[in-house]
Amino acid sequence: MSIINTSYVDITTFFLVGLPGLEYAHIWISIPICSMYLIAVLGNCTILFIKTEPSLHEPMYYFLSMLAMSDLGLSLLSLPTMLSIFLFNAPEISSNACFAQEFFIHGFSVLESSVLLIMSFDRFLAIHNPLRYTSILTTVRVAQIGIVFSFKSMLLVLPFPFTLRSLRYCKKNQLSHSYCLHQDVMKLACSDNRIDVIYGFFGALCLMIDFILIAVSYILILKTVLGIASKKEQFKALNTCVSHICAVIIFYLPIINLAVVHRFACHVSPIINVLMANVLLLVPPLMDPIVYCIKTKQIRVRVVAKLCQRKI
Repeated sequence: MSIINTSYVDITTFFLVGLPGLEYAHIWISIPICSMYLIAVLGNCTILFIKTEPSLHEPMYYFLSMLAMSDLGLSLLSLPTMLSIFLFNAPEISSNACFAQEFFIHGFSVLESSVLLIMSFDRFLAIHNPLRYTSILTTVRVAQIGIVFSFKSMLLVLPFPFTLRSLRYCKKNQLSHSYCLHQDVMKLACSDNRIDVIYGFFGALCLMIDFILIAVSYILILKTVLGIASKKEQFKALNTCVSHICAVIIFYLPIINLAVVHRFACHVSPIINVLMANVLLLVPPLMDPIVYCIKTKQIRVRVVAKLCQRKI
């Protein structure tokens, strides 16, 4: 007599999670979350709008616009599932929508990492060779760099949805975040996911290489600055890097923390896991435009001028 295995039921819907144990307060939690999204979208749109000023047509501001676009992409991609969970108590998401969301979230995350790397070399070039800075980073060259790194970012994560789609999901369909991530979805598979594990590690390694190259660029910047005789000029040179250093810390710190939790802290409270994952997508888009508006005089002056014009 043949035995039919009925334990394998293909799953086409996943369930996202809000804050475990605080479901009764989701409607109230949605208020600060929506406020953060609104500020992030307005802030990054302001950066893109201010960039149209002719006086800001410099390499640094082109790269800052790319950073704003990647932040805007991350905000808009995670917003639908966040709202559905916290506002409408609807954590369901179809498998295809989940695979699409994780592709774009990882794509824009890799793009942001690439932009931060480009900006670190931009700062090094501006400090090390200021006289040739604008002649080396021409508008055409900046556009070429942007296109190349955008394609590189999307091509790197292109296999993710296809490898996840090839897996079989059964029994478990509860994700551990408020949006879809590759490493979270592949854990639910009941078929062999070694390809996903290996390629996921390769993707994480690419991000770490970006981080290492950023660190190398700042070692070179520090070496160049220490060679400047005037203390005042040293401080002025380093001050141009403060905004970028803040952006690097804001972006990479949540990623490192979440990776450590996923890898080593298996028994950590689920609410900590969810909070850290939400910080990963909420904080960088929120803080980057604030940091650059505060620390970059040219942007701050343009923002204040636009606000004064509106009042008049």
